[in-house]
This record gives sequence, structure tokens and C-alpha cells, in this order.
Amino acid sequence: MLRFSNSSLLLIAGIAATSCGWRVTSSDVNIVATYSDHHGNIRLGSVKMGDLSSSWLFHHPLLPPNNNKPPSQLVTPRDSFQNDSRMEESASYSSTNQTDNHFPHVEFTSPAKLKRQVISLSSLRQERRAQRTLELIQQDKESDKQMQEAAIHKSMTFENSLVGKYSIWRRDYESPNADAILKLMRDQIIMAKAYAHIAKSKNASNLYLFLTQQSRENQRVLGKATSDADLPSRALEQAKAMGHALSLAKDELYDCHELAKKFRAMLQSTERNVDGLKKKGTFLIQLAAKTFPQPLHCLSLQLAADYFLLGFNEEEEDVVKKDAKFEDPSLYHYAIFSDNVLATSVVVNSTVLNAKQPEKHVFHIVTDKLNFAAMKMWFRVNAPSDATIQVENINDFKWLNSSYCSVLRQLESARLKEYYFKANHPSSISAGADNLKYRNPKYLSMLNHLRFYLPEVYPKLDKILFLDDDIVVQKDLAPLWEVDMQGKVNGAVETCKESFHRFDKYLNFSNPKISENFDAGACGWAFGMNMFDLREWRKRNITGIYHYWQDMNEDRTLWKLGSLPPGLITFYNLTYAMERSWHVLGLGYDPALNQTAIENAAVVHYNGNYKPWLGLAFAKYKPYWSKYVEYDNPYLRLCNINE
Repeated sequence: MLRFSNSSLLLIAGIAATSCGWRVTSSDVNIVATYSDHHGNIRLGSVKMGDLSSSWLFHHPLLPPNNNKPPSQLVTPRDSFQNDSRMEESASYSSTNQTDNHFPHVEFTSPAKLKRQVISLSSLRQERRAQRTLELIQQDKESDKQMQEAAIHKSMTFENSLVGKYSIWRRDYESPNADAILKLMRDQIIMAKAYAHIAKSKNASNLYLFLTQQSRENQRVLGKATSDADLPSRALEQAKAMGHALSLAKDELYDCHELAKKFRAMLQSTERNVDGLKKKGTFLIQLAAKTFPQPLHCLSLQLAADYFLLGFNEEEEDVVKKDAKFEDPSLYHYAIFSDNVLATSVVVNSTVLNAKQPEKHVFHIVTDKLNFAAMKMWFRVNAPSDATIQVENINDFKWLNSSYCSVLRQLESARLKEYYFKANHPSSISAGADNLKYRNPKYLSMLNHLRFYLPEVYPKLDKILFLDDDIVVQKDLAPLWEVDMQGKVNGAVETCKESFHRFDKYLNFSNPKISENFDAGACGWAFGMNMFDLREWRKRNITGIYHYWQDMNEDRTLWKLGSLPPGLITFYNLTYAMERSWHVLGLGYDPALNQTAIENAAVVHYNGNYKPWLGLAFAKYKPYWSKYVEYDNPYLRLCNINE
């Protein structure tokens, strides 16, 4: 059986003359060929044996080939192609002396030509394979690109500030400081859970129990360890045992599709858990931020007790002492409104220690009735030797009443009290976390809003530098009084970077009262270190502007609570942009600030929840604050306030 394209040729050589004793030449022998054409029709054809080339051999179909005998009776090509059933249809054998018209379109191709055709077909197949390979590679590249884009999008929406990444396949896994065993055992637990799930679905109960047991043992060995040094000595042996269990599970259960499906389910579950923990973390951080720490509470109580026990309160009542420096406009005046004794002391100490002429610096401290005695006692026994300190009680400002002060009237309203104190107020993590920060007690304190009444508090002064109690001064601030504010009322550092911290972040621009009067893209600025020109303030009636907008926000539809939004409105187009090096913000919320910028700043500000006197504080930022705390002070030691 010889195959030429789709036709089957059965070549039978009948050499009857030999058996009958006839003498014939090979050129006289006719070869009859039966074949089927491409339509499936059976056709016959004949060809003279003399027309065949010398590359054709003849063998007896019933005898094995013998090299010593001449070939006979079965026609086969020397380069056999009997096993090639995929030859192209164009293969043919050519004969120049056809004697039978019954075989008009059969052409016999020489082996050399057939070889060339086979090579050509092989090249075509290789080209097709290469093309298909390129298509598959392109599809893989597109899939990888989609996965990368999805991963990038996911990472951009991930809000955590610090993200730890590791891979057990990287070189740093071999590092002795990389906590390799700890990470390996955690990865093993994840793999064991995945294989245990597959084992359970396939009723492999023994393997399921074995993997579950090994996973629990891994967890017991890990315990609360945070590094390899915390692991017990048997940890490595347990890791090896778990590795053996995972190897058995892989041999018996490995299914790429099932594993991928399980890992996706585990990932989704982990993401839900992370979201829940983030909400809880936000809630607890807000709760901790508005909670007064016990050591600071102890400090206030001890100072207040000594103030009354030592009779300093009677002395103050008998002698109303008013230093002339309090109203001297030629000196450098600071306003600090706070109920935190320790924080206020750091502001004063850091300012005085970095001042070139501390005797010219006057500090006006205003606190509430509850902390007045403690604040007076602290600065009575710990006052800087050169600077001047004035401590006042906000309750002594009789002009500050609800008939004059809009925000005080609102704070006393039943509607606002209900907003803060109603019994059925949503305080759960899911319902109350979003607005928790706006219900901080500081927003209920008039100390937070007293900054809008500076001309009334200090009627004899021309300029005053307002300082928050969560700042630290690192340079001499006297040059600030020489800055030309170009007729502006408020000198502050702008906080907008690209689209961040602009007016639309703080104000409700869906309200026409806001959108018609202010630019949503206007740059915000920082409260915390502000130079106020009190002469310009009085000339422009800034307090009246503040009252107008505060009355408009009676129902809190223009902005939520706080002092910055009304400050942005009140000093709109009246704020002078100071050099950024004067005031660096973010030490209370941003762990990735530029270290050089912090060290070169005149004032650093711990705005945010991570105050330096709380356990939440960033460890790398706390030394800038703690260096001005007198930890050897008897009151601090008594209340266990340590570095």
C-alpha cells in the first residue's frame, strides 16, 4: 500500500513471463495500479516498468528481502514513504511514455522531490506552531497585565500606612535576621488549611485530620512570637514535620484549580477580616485620642491639691498681680489655650530654650476652671527664669457669654446636646466610626474657639503668635514679628498639596451659601502656629465675620464641628502664606514625613490622633517632644510619667 496524497495505490507486479519461461525485458512489463481519487472513486492505471527510475526496487511479497538475490515482484521506493500517511495531495509520479490512457493523471514523484516536500511541510508546521505559541504568549501577557493592573488598583485602595511584605522565595529569606522560620511556619498553616479543605471535600478523612493536627501544632509552637528569637527550640522540627505532611497532601490531592479556588476564598475572607479590624482600629484610636491618660490626670490632681494645701489660692485673691509686660506691645507675645499641663509646659520650655532673648517672650496661657489651679501651680514652681508667664481662667472672661458668642449659644442648645449625649446615639463601630472624630470633647470646649476672640482677650496688643499645645518649638521665633504680612490678618503655613487640603475638603460646597462665596480649590492652611495682626483684625471686624458664618451654620450644614472650617471662612483672602520651614505638620498622623524637613523646621506639630503624650505616638517622632519634658520633676515621678 503506497499513499500519494489522498489516493491509495496498490502496486502489483505480475511477472508471469518468468514463471512460464518467456523471455521478456523489464521495459516490457506492465505495472497495474489501483487507486482512489479525491472523490473516493476507484480507478485503474498502468505503467511500463521501464519508465520507473533506478531508485525503485522489487521484492517478492512473500519472501524476506535478501541482499544476495535480485529484487523482484513488489514495487517499493528506495526511500520508503509507506508510513507517512500525511503526505500532501500534490505528490505525483511523472511518466513520459504512458501506454495506458486509463491512468492519465497519476504522476510518480521521485524520493528526492518527496523529501523536499516533506521538509516543506515540516517548515509549515513549525511556522504554525510558532504562530500559535506567539498567540498564547500574547494572551498570557494580556492576562498578566490585567492581573498587575488589578493588584495596583488594590494596593492603591489599601489604607494602612505601614505594609509589611515578604516572600519565602527571595534571597532575604536566607538572612538570619529575616525571621525565616516564623514566616515559613505561617505559610505552612495557610497551605495546610487549603489542603485540609480539599481533603474534606474528597472524603480523605485521615489526611484531613492529619493536616488539621499539624496546623494546630504549628499554631501552638508559634504562639505570640514576633521573631525567630521568640520561637521554642522545637520550632524547626515542627516545621519539618509540617513540610512532610504538606508533601504527602500534595502527592495525593494536588489540584491547581481547586487550590486556586480555595486561596481566592481565603483571600476574600482575610480581606473582610482586615476591613473589620480597620474599623475597630479606627474606633479605638479615636477613643484613645479623646481620652485623658491616667498619668496626666494624676498630675493635674496632685498639682491642684498642693495649690490649695499650700494656700496659693488665698495669696492670689489677696494680691491681684498684673505684670506690665502682659500689655507691652514691644515684646513677643504668645497665646496658648489648653487644659493639658504637661503639653503646655513643653510648648513654653521649647520656646524659651531656643530663644535668643527669652526675657522678651511673654506667654498668655488660658485654661478652664477645672485645670486652672493645676496650671497655676505648675508654672509657679516650674516657671522659666527669664520669660514671663500669665495664666488665666476662661470663666473669668465675663464678656464671653451666649448672648455675644454664637458658638457658645449653639453649644448650650438642646439640639447640639442631643447630638452629643442622646442615649440612643449610634456608638457602634459600624454606625458611629465615621463621625466619631467630630464628637471629640474638645469641640465642646470654648478653649477651642477662644482663638476667634484674641482682640477681646488682649485689647492692648498689636500682634500675637497663637500656638497649639501639641507643638514643639525648635528655633528662635522672634523673627516672625518682623515678617511683612502685606496687610493680611492671619499668617499661616499652607497645607494644600495638589488636590489635598483644599476648601472642598472642609466645607459643604453643595450648599449655595458656600459655593457662591468661596473657591472650592482655594488652598487650606494650618491652625497651630499662626501670627495674628490684631490691628488689622479690629479694622476689618474679623470677629463679626466669624459670628455671621457661625450663625449661618446653626444646623451644621455648612461644615461639621471644629475650628478650622470656620477659620478658613473667616480669614478667606486674609491669610498670608508663610514659609513652610516655619511650621511642619503631620507628626501625629503621618509616619513617612521627611526627617530633614522635621529637623530644619522652626515648629513641629503633632496634629492628629497620635499625640506624643499618648501611647499611640510614633516612636521615631516622640524624642522631639520628650527632650523638653522634665522627667526628673517630683510631680512627674509621683505620677509615673516616664520617657
